[in-house]
Amino acid sequence: MGGAYHWGSLAVQEKVGVRDLAEHVGRSIGSGIRDVAAAFLGLQPHLVVGAADGAGRMWASLLTGAPGFVRATGPDRITVAGGLPAGDPLAEALATAGTRVGTIALDPRTRRRMRLNGTLEVTARGFAVQAEQVFANCPKYLQKRQPLDLVAEGAGVVRRGRTLTPDQQRAVRAADTFFVATTAEADGADASHRGGLPGFVEVLSPVELAWPDYAGNAMFLTLGNLTADPRAGLLFPDWESGALLQLSGRAQTEFGADGERRVRFHVESVVESVHPGRLRWSAPEYSPANPPLPPHRGSTTR
Repeated sequence: MGGAYHWGSLAVQEKVGVRDLAEHVGRSIGSGIRDVAAAFLGLQPHLVVGAADGAGRMWASLLTGAPGFVRATGPDRITVAGGLPAGDPLAEALATAGTRVGTIALDPRTRRRMRLNGTLEVTARGFAVQAEQVFANCPKYLQKRQPLDLVAEGAGVVRRGRTLTPDQQRAVRAADTFFVATTAEADGADASHRGGLPGFVEVLSPVELAWPDYAGNAMFLTLGNLTADPRAGLLFPDWESGALLQLSGRAQTEFGADGERRVRFHVESVVESVHPGRLRWSAPEYSPANPPLPPHRGSTTR
């Protein structure tokens, strides 16, 4: 990819009128892992990875391990010990050399996050990623949590489907955080975070979701990818139980006349799982940056 952005991101930046700001912010994107970033990675107990499976469907998955299981092993390379359990939609992709991946390390304890995108290499203990893009994001819309305990056992995949069950719909409505994996073909994959007050993700039907695109860093990497390629994978973690809800489908951005943006997502495949070795976290301290919800939605609970 020439420069920090491909044509999809540039198109969205122009449409929204933030091209100059995006050019300035884009200077923070590099391929090197600074010492402070390496130290941050070494403290993390989990890593979100986004990629396409063998059928081309986009997914986001969560890897968990003792701090140090993700670490920088070179100026532009990270290694990850272990992999995903059998049945996870990305288990095979993360064991295949050359897979284009997007990763995000998010620390709920400190509201810090770091993204690293690149190409996967298979190693004896797991996999490595040769970095092509490395950058940090601001703490906006990140909920603060503390780790409680590690649960060794897990049933693995407990349900697969093509539509959301009533319980899964309730889980989505109650979510204050999810992750989204996107791609732009030759420009690689990306994994990003979305946060807000419970109810910020709407369930329009068992196969359709929508959420507002809150003001961010003006890069528009996710919306730029969706402009170039509508495939997307969503990951909804249940922080208090450690369960995961993974969705694969297609998304498009709706631009309002008032400058607001909304993303609509059509569900094509659903995987619900309870991985072994999962972390349970405390109830959240919501980000002060979270916008209020429209009165008709309000806050919701599981």
